Amino acid sequence: MRLILFDIDGTLLDCGRQVRSFFAGALDRVFGTAGAIDEYDFAGRTDDRIATDLLQQAGVSRERIRDGLPRMKERYFRDLDEGLDRASMRVLPGVLATLETLAAEPEVKVGLLTGNWEQGARIKLGRVGLNRYFPFGAFGDDVKERQEMPPVALKSAGDLYDRAFSPAETVIVGDTERDVDCARAHGIGAIGVTTGRHSADQLAAAGATRVVRSLVEIL
Repeated sequence: MRLILFDIDGTLLDCGRQVRSFFAGALDRVFGTAGAIDEYDFAGRTDDRIATDLLQQAGVSRERIRDGLPRMKERYFRDLDEGLDRASMRVLPGVLATLETLAAEPEVKVGLLTGNWEQGARIKLGRVGLNRYFPFGAFGDDVKERQEMPPVALKSAGDLYDRAFSPAETVIVGDTERDVDCARAHGIGAIGVTTGRHSADQLAAAGATRVVRSLVEIL
């Protein structure tokens, strides 16, 4: 049996800049600042790490961050759910065909490994009808650092399917060097896809087992 874990942003979807705006708005409403969000690189980081970095760089204390983050998340989820514009989103090439093919394979289980908080991930995927393909996953609520996510995903899959999954049976599909890094840290294969902001050379240099231009090529 194979376990395939997909990143979301840059791998399955392109939501444009609108999500960054919702994130910034929620930070500003709760903390009075979104920090230097326009210059911050979200790619491959968990939402917890993004929020914490931005706020600490803006001088917000750890205690205020800890106390205010649940309210910030609530506001972000509400704004995202109400405002996320389907017309400004793009399902990336090969995604639907790949997920349909994998869903028909009884020896393949598909899940998520994403830095998004789960509710935010589900809102994004739900807007384009992709939630049904992903019954489990590891999310930004589970851990702060992406490298800690693979064991969470393997446990989630094991709990759902009542069997253990090994790193050797698993592959992570993502568009950033951090996706590749977190896979390699746990002896898991990594497919790098160049639909995000990282080039084939960057993904290969990070140690991707395989690099493809889009999900059309992974089957």
